[in-house]
Amino acid sequence: MDLQSPLILASNQNAPTHQTHRRSANYVPSIWGDRFLSLPPDSMTVDEKMEQEFEQLRKEVKKMLNAAVNNNCSSSEKLKLIDVIQRLGVSYHFESEIDQILQQIYNHYDDHKHHNFLDGDLYNTALCFRLLRQHGYNISCDVFKKFRNIEGNFMATLENDVQGMLSLYEASHLRVRGEDIFDEALNFTTTHLGLKQSQVNPWLAGQVAQALKQPMRKCLPRIQARHFISVYQDDDSHSEILLDFAKLDFNQLQKMHQGELSEITRWWKGLDFSTSMSFARDRLVECYFWILGVYFEPQYAVGRKLLTKVISITSIMDDIYDVHGTFEELQLLTQAIERWDICCIDHLWPEYMKYFYGALLDVYAEIEQVMTKTGRLDCFHYVKEAMKRQARSYFVEAKWYHENHVPTMDEYMGNAMVSCGYLMLTTTSFIGMGDLVTKEAFDWASRNPKILRSACIISRLMDDVVSSEFEQKRGHVATGVQCYMKEHGVSKEEVHRVFGEQIDDAWKDINQEFLKSTDIPVPFLIRVLNLSRVIDLLYKDEDAYTHVGKSLRDGITSLLIDPLP
Repeated sequence: MDLQSPLILASNQNAPTHQTHRRSANYVPSIWGDRFLSLPPDSMTVDEKMEQEFEQLRKEVKKMLNAAVNNNCSSSEKLKLIDVIQRLGVSYHFESEIDQILQQIYNHYDDHKHHNFLDGDLYNTALCFRLLRQHGYNISCDVFKKFRNIEGNFMATLENDVQGMLSLYEASHLRVRGEDIFDEALNFTTTHLGLKQSQVNPWLAGQVAQALKQPMRKCLPRIQARHFISVYQDDDSHSEILLDFAKLDFNQLQKMHQGELSEITRWWKGLDFSTSMSFARDRLVECYFWILGVYFEPQYAVGRKLLTKVISITSIMDDIYDVHGTFEELQLLTQAIERWDICCIDHLWPEYMKYFYGALLDVYAEIEQVMTKTGRLDCFHYVKEAMKRQARSYFVEAKWYHENHVPTMDEYMGNAMVSCGYLMLTTTSFIGMGDLVTKEAFDWASRNPKILRSACIISRLMDDVVSSEFEQKRGHVATGVQCYMKEHGVSKEEVHRVFGEQIDDAWKDINQEFLKSTDIPVPFLIRVLNLSRVIDLLYKDEDAYTHVGKSLRDGITSLLIDPLP
C-alpha cells in the first residue's frame, strides 16, 4: 500500500489553511433517544417467582423430550415435538435431548434408506429432511422423487396440501448446489402457497405469510420465535406447557438483553459520538440488535457486549473513510491503526480523528483484558489483525474514490470480501464463545473458509443492490453494481439478477458446509449462519440499517421493547 509514513506527515497535522471539502450523507439521527438509557432497574430483572415457574416448566418440557427418546412414539410425533420446540425458540435449553432423538431417527434412516424409510406424506417427509439437514445429517434429496409425476413435475394434487407445500418450501431452503429438484420445488411451492394463503385457517395462513416473507433458514431465531409464539396459541393442538415456557423464556431473555443494551448505551453516550462525529450514523441500538442476531443465548453475554462495541466503532470508522475524512487524513488514520500505538494519536488530525482513534484502542484494550482473564490472550492478535485488515480495505476504497477508479469485479470483490466487515465480525465473535474458544478456531477463520466467504458474498452483494443508488447520489466509490455494469455492459436490472443468483449459490454453499465433517465445532458455524441471517433481514428490500427501515424498527420493537403478554 502506497502510504507515506505518519512521521513524515506529522508536519501537516494542523488543519489545512484552505477550505476542506467534505461530503455529507445527511444520515437521520437515532430514533430511539434515551429509551434504553432510562429503563428502570426493576424492569430488567427477573423476580424469584418467575424463576421458579420457569424452572418447573423447563423440567416438564425435558420430561416430554425424554419420553420421546425412551418410548415407542412414532418418528413423526418426535419430529413435530422438536419442530415446535425449535420454532418457539427454546431448543437451546435441550440440545442434548434433541440431538439424541435426531440421531435415533437418522440411524433408522441409514439402516433403511433403500427401503423408503421416509415413506410418509409430503409434510412429514419434508419435515424430517429439514430437521436432519439442519443438524448436519446429509439426507439425500431423492426422498422427494416420489412426489413427482412421470413428466418429472410435482404432482398437481399437492397444490391442495398447503401444510405439505409449506413443509417442502422450508426444506427447499436447505438445498446445496446440484439439487435441481429443490429449485423446482421452491418455484412450485412459492407460486401455489401464494395462491392458497387466503383459503386456509388463520393459524396456517400466518405461517405461510411469515415463511414467504422470510423462510426459517434465513430468519433470525428470535424473530422466528416471537412470531411463532404469537400464532402457536391458535393451533388447536398446541401444548400449554410449551407455550407458557416459551413466553416465560422470551420475556426473561428480553429483560436480560434490555439490561445489556442499557449498559452499552451508557458507554456510547459517554463517548458522545453523536456530537463529536455528527456526520456519522448513530446506530448503537441497531448494532446491538445486529449482534443479538449473532448470538442471543445467556452464556454469550460478554461476547454480545464486546462485539456490539466493535461493530458500533466500525460503523463510525466506515463513515469516516466513506463520507467525512479527506484522503490525507485517511492516510494518517490507516497508518496509525497499522501501528496500533497510542503515541500515534499525536500525528492525527483533525481532533475528531484523535478522538476516534483513542476510542478504538480503548475498546480493544477491554477485549484484551477479557481474553487475558479467560486465558485466551494468545489469540488476541487475531482480533487486532482483523481490525487492521478492515481499515486497510476501507482505505483501498477511499483511494479508488480519490483516483476516480472503477475496479474490475475481481478487483472489487477481492477487497469487498474484507470491507463488508464479516471476516472481522466473525473473528471477533469468537471471543464470546467461552470454553469452546481455541487457537484452532481463530486459525480456521483466518484461512477464510468457504462458509465465511459465502457469508461475505451475501453481505456485500445484498448491501450493494439496495444501497448503490443512494450512495452514488451523495458521492461514493463504485459499488459492485457499477463495477459489473461497466465491465459487462449490462443494465442495472441484469446486475440485480446476476447478483441474486450469486446470493442463492452462496446460501447453498453455507448449507453444504454444515453437511461436511469438520474440525470446527458447529457453534462457530452457526455464528456465520446468523450473520448471514441478519443481512437477509436488513438488506432484503432496503438498506434498513442506514435508513432505519421498517423491518429493523419492527425487529427492535418486538425483541427489545414489547414483552409477550
